[in-house]
Amino acid sequence: MTLAVFVAAGCAATGDTGGGEPGTGGTGPITFATGRDTTAYLQPLLDRWNQAHPAEKVTLLELPEAADEQRAQMVANLQARSNRYDVLGLDVVLTAEFAENGWIIPLERGFFPLDKFLPPVVDTAVYKDKLWAVPYTSNAGLLYYRTDLVKKPPRTWAELREQAQEITKKHDIEGYAGQFLAYEGLTVNFSEAVQSAGGQILSTDGDEVTLDTAKAATALGFLQQGLREGWIPEESLNYKEEESRLAFQEGRLAFARNWPHAYGPARSRLGEKMAVTRLPGLDGPGSSSLGGSNLAISAYSKHQHTAREFIRYFTSLENERRVLTEGSFPPVWAELYDDPELIKRFPYLPVLKESILAAKPRAASANYNQLSLVIASSVAKALNPPFKDTADDVAVSLKAELEEIIRTQ
Repeated sequence: MTLAVFVAAGCAATGDTGGGEPGTGGTGPITFATGRDTTAYLQPLLDRWNQAHPAEKVTLLELPEAADEQRAQMVANLQARSNRYDVLGLDVVLTAEFAENGWIIPLERGFFPLDKFLPPVVDTAVYKDKLWAVPYTSNAGLLYYRTDLVKKPPRTWAELREQAQEITKKHDIEGYAGQFLAYEGLTVNFSEAVQSAGGQILSTDGDEVTLDTAKAATALGFLQQGLREGWIPEESLNYKEEESRLAFQEGRLAFARNWPHAYGPARSRLGEKMAVTRLPGLDGPGSSSLGGSNLAISAYSKHQHTAREFIRYFTSLENERRVLTEGSFPPVWAELYDDPELIKRFPYLPVLKESILAAKPRAASANYNQLSLVIASSVAKALNPPFKDTADDVAVSLKAELEEIIRTQ
């Protein structure tokens, strides 16, 4: 998500190149700005809408794949008060920032079937008790493991460590990896470790640092220990989602933390030799960070009524099923996770449902981007050899840095 450049297609989408006051409704053509569709499933859904609404057609504007690049491009557009974008496909962590800045409009809860969605997913679209977006896809981290090497998947960090060490000694394979490069993925991995140790980095509303330094040190110490002992390979310090996905599906890792999108490629490559389970924690199953995408309406859209109707259509049960079957993205409707036919096709659904229900949203802070950068930077320094900073020292200094950001926001 980060090019500060407007795509030519965006200019052509509305026929209006600029600025103006926030809209108050209106119907007409709209532009849907979201991350690049790598599965080619979006356009057929848009075509169905366009066939039924010839006077309110939607044009897809694909933004970069990376979340930070998507954010930067959207922010540049909204700061210019441009009406080029109508519906925004937002990473779930952006709700608070975009709402606080007045870039998106609040929505009526009763207009959307939120009671049919998984409850934690709805929380990602709420800020200061108002609904600012509608959940479209969800996500939660899973532990991928090799069934030919693991008799019983680990439920705790101690079991993961023991199994990873044993496997690396007996087989030509590395132990465990997540996303440990200094970017948003490391913030997510660290947040999950803190949550899985019984802690939390920020309050739910993002207004208070609630980091328990002892629990944070325990979480960080677990990762440091793995790197020191070698069952977490040092090369994983350069891993993002794609690198860790390839390392696992190519048979170079016994265990890997990743999102559900990695399941299909791994299954195609490893077949019955792989499966997924919930992330392990300190004393039992751990807690993932919630991922996914929400749909919001630009405050500068001239066709907000059409945008609302489009979002209701796009998040309907029928389309959410297609999100899974054609796009391979986790849907937000709870009943789809219990559908026997879907479970047969996507065996990870029951585990994913458990993971989502046990997951926690990342803090609803208007300064989330800055907070994430500080977390990733601090944790990366602690994880990179020669481990000069102790986990306790890093936890204390990190808490102080986060408190300073919150205090000055």
